[in-house]
This record gives sequence, C-alpha cells and structure tokens, in this order.
Amino acid sequence: MQPSLYPLIAPAIAIVLLVLLITRLKMHPFLALILTAGFLGSAAGLAPTAVIKSFEKGFGGILSSVGLVVGLGTMLGGLLLESGGADRIANTFIGLGSKRWIPAAICAASLLIGLPHLFDVSFVMLVPLVYAIANRTKSPLMAVGIPMAAGLYVSHGLLPPHPSPTLALAALHADAGRTIFYGLIVAVPMAILSGPVFTAFVMRFLPVTPGDALFGPAAAAETKQARPVPPLGLVLITVLLPPVLMMIRTFGRNYVPNGTAARELLETVGDPIVSLLIAVLFAIWSLGLKSGLTPPQIQKLLGKSVAPAAAVILILGAGGGLKEMLLATHIGDSIAHWAVHWAISPLVLGWAVAALIRIAIGSATVATVTAAGIVAPIAAATPGVNLELLVLAVSSGGLMLSHLNDSGFWLFKEYFRLSVGDTLKTWTLLVSFQSLVALVVILLLNALIG
Repeated sequence: MQPSLYPLIAPAIAIVLLVLLITRLKMHPFLALILTAGFLGSAAGLAPTAVIKSFEKGFGGILSSVGLVVGLGTMLGGLLLESGGADRIANTFIGLGSKRWIPAAICAASLLIGLPHLFDVSFVMLVPLVYAIANRTKSPLMAVGIPMAAGLYVSHGLLPPHPSPTLALAALHADAGRTIFYGLIVAVPMAILSGPVFTAFVMRFLPVTPGDALFGPAAAAETKQARPVPPLGLVLITVLLPPVLMMIRTFGRNYVPNGTAARELLETVGDPIVSLLIAVLFAIWSLGLKSGLTPPQIQKLLGKSVAPAAAVILILGAGGGLKEMLLATHIGDSIAHWAVHWAISPLVLGWAVAALIRIAIGSATVATVTAAGIVAPIAAATPGVNLELLVLAVSSGGLMLSHLNDSGFWLFKEYFRLSVGDTLKTWTLLVSFQSLVALVVILLLNALIG
C-alpha cells in the first residue's frame, strides 16, 4: 500500500464505527457522532485538547447558523399547523379538481405545507386529514396517503430550513437563495413523479391493504376549537415569505450596487436567519392573533414547536464537529487529492456517500452531515463544481432506501396500519424513487447550467 493512502484509512474506519455505534449498539446519533469525531482526531495524532477544541469549534460553527434556521423554521411550521393554515391549503388544493386529481392536489399541498416544518410533525398533523379526505371522497386510503408523504418528503429532503439541506448549505458554503431556486426546479418533477405517478403505479401493480382505520370519520374531523381560519392568500404569503426573500437577495445582487443602503438592506432581509425571523413575526399576527390565539397561547405553542427540533439541532452540531475534525486532521486534503483523479462527478460522489450512510444507519440528517464533510474539500479542489447543486445532491442521497432502521418507516407503517412488507412496497420504494429522480434531475440541470 502506498504511504499516501494511509490518511484515507482513518475516515473509512470512522464511518464504519459511526454505523456500528448507531445500528449495533443502538447509540443515539448525537453521542455516536461525538465518539466518532474523537476517534478520528486521535487516530490522526491530534492531542486530546486539540481534539476537544476542534470539535467545539465545529459544533459552534454549525449551530451559529443552522440551529437558528431550524428553530425559527419549526416555530413557523407550528403556527401554520395550529392556526388551521395547513388545512386551508390542503382543502383548497383538493377542491380544485375532480376525484382523480386528488393525489396530485394533496401532493402539491403537502409540498407547500412541508416547507417550514419537520417531516415527522407535519406527517402526524396531516394524517387525520388524509383519513378525512379518503372518507369524504370514497378514495382508497393509500391513494391519498402516499402522495401526502411524497410531498412532505420532497420538502424535507431538498429545501431549507429543513435540517439536511440547511446543514449541507452551511458545510459547503453555498448560496441559500440559489439553492432554494434550484431546489424548487428539482422539486417539481420530483413531486409529480413520486406523487401522483408513483401512487398510480403502486395502486395498480402493488396493491396494499391497510389495517383497521386509525382515525374514524369523527376523529378525522377538525378537533381544534372553533376559531377563524386565516384566508388562503395570507397563509401562502406567510409560508412563501422566507424563500421569496432569500431568492430576491440572490438575484437582486445583479441590479443593486455594492456599498449602498439598498444593497445593505437587500443582504440583511435576504439572510436565511433574518428572512425566517421576519416570517415568524409576521406569522404571529397572520396565523396566530388573526386566528383567535392569545399571546400566552402563542408563546406556549412556539415553545412546544421547538421541542422536536432539539435532538435534530444536537445532531447537526455534532456533525459539524465531525466535519471540523476532518479539516483539523487534514484528512480532507488527502481525500480531495485522490478524488480529483477519480472519474466521477462530485455530485454523484456526494449523493452516493450520503445514500450509503443513510442505508446503513437510517438517519438522513447524519448521512447528510457526514457526506457534506467528506465532499467539501473535494468540491474546493475541483474547478467548476456547482455548490448549490452539490447541496441538493448530498441532501437527496440522504433520502435513499428508508427501511426498518428509520423512524419515518415506522411512522408511515403505524399510522396507515400496514404490514412490514406493504410498507417496504410503498414507503421504502417511494423514497428510493424520489432519491433517484432527484439525482437524475440534478445531473440534467448541471449539464444545462454548465
């Protein structure tokens, strides 16, 4: 073995260790990432104090941006769900066409609803609506449930402020507005093919039989206290405010000169953190106060909304520590040195690394944070790499092949009362198809741009 290959052994062992800690020892990903980062630094010959300092630097660096984005995003999503805004979007989309358009309508509505909130929370909140729609329209439950999950997962996998793309965005230093713009371009064919098209395929060739209904017609009905539901226009403005502000900053830079007050304002309001903060403050009025919620109720709701994000934020921080360890040990330089000679696109490499880790440990967030740290030095050493598309490639790789080691798999199975086999035929096949479609569209988009 050539001596120059030795530095590449440590990260390979570190990834295997990470997988074993999570899958075999059932260790929480937060702890597993800490131990893996510590092993990586020690194996590279860093002093224990240097290992600690490097990890702390990476942890704080990621959370200084990503933690704020995830926290504000979950607050915005909580207000959207509690105010009835999510139901307003879904019911409006469903009422636009006939029964045969329901899969497309619920997928489009879920894509929009899923923009500001974590997948698990949005899924749990929308399942009763799925049962209600299926009962009201006399449709098979899976004909509504699969496209709902597809729409939510497209947002979850591709678009900030969701944890995986937000983390990849920070790790690769890509532009937020351009990433969202490209992400929306990828999301449209991804949602169409994995929503109504995939649902039609599954319902025809892979019939599944849900168990007893989890929600009856009465339980599926709206259970919130009677209060005014915000109008659709106000809901859409609230949901789309952050991505619109970020994209305005990106494309407005070509028209507003540097050093002016207008440019400073553009850069400020288009910052991901500021744009989300503006949206949350606007949502407190548009989705909270106008829906009859009192300030104490809004305060309690926002606190409750942030709770599910706590574990995700810790994992993201630990992943940042692992990334920093790659930099501190100069292992990333060795990986980049070898990667520039590989006949493989960094986009494909980033997708493949994330996909392999996701398959092994089941966590899209851990897969993305690890893959982003690995491909970051490769991207820096490879001329012409589109960082925004690389963010999307790594994030979409983290969607691949969700199975029994993923909480999303069991969430889908239990709420729709499916067998393990039927969940594999629907959920696992769905997210794998989404990941592959995303990669193909990203590569086509890269060819057009490049």
